[in-house]
Amino acid sequence: MTQSGRPVSLRITEIFHSLQGETSRSGLPTVFIRLTGCPLRCSWCDTEYSFTGGTTRSLDDILAEVAGYHCPTVCVTGGEPLAQKGCLALLGALCDAGYSVSLETSGALDIAGVDPRVSRIVDLKAPGSGEEARNLLSNIPLLTPHDELKLVLASEADYEWAKARIAEYQLTERCPVLLAPVQGQLKPADLAAWILRDRLPVRMQVQLHKVIWGNEPGR
Repeated sequence: MTQSGRPVSLRITEIFHSLQGETSRSGLPTVFIRLTGCPLRCSWCDTEYSFTGGTTRSLDDILAEVAGYHCPTVCVTGGEPLAQKGCLALLGALCDAGYSVSLETSGALDIAGVDPRVSRIVDLKAPGSGEEARNLLSNIPLLTPHDELKLVLASEADYEWAKARIAEYQLTERCPVLLAPVQGQLKPADLAAWILRDRLPVRMQVQLHKVIWGNEPGR
């Protein structure tokens, strides 16, 4: 497969079959394609091993491996997958092949070019991430009910920030909004209590894959 007349290739950290641990697809068997590289350095990042290294692979090779899992659901993640030029072609090819496709992206890069068949899972970085300034706010008007917005929170201050942004941009009227605690920094019970107290129309999530397997890569 080519892009602008050239064969499409991407730098891949790993491809694996697991249960989706986050988003409204949590618990669903999924093939993950983890692309290498990320321009952000969030303080709580749990996939630093994907920043460098990886293997350059052709699009056809990637699609062949995904097909071998015989799983209809695929998630393209990172790192920051949109940092690679070939990511858009990969997403389109996966949709063309009939998969139900989601993209996990930091929210720092433009999502406008993503195939509309893809469910875009977009982060909005809270201050505790250290990368609040990288939020590309022009992405917000592009969100649809087919997408999801994720806010990972490290403290009560992050929660109050998130609550203010939800109101400011009317986020829950655009798409499902997910709030998640940083493992080891914010107690899930505390976040749950605040959401219930404030009657926020959001979905709380914990990382199911970590509950099952811990912090093991490829899970």
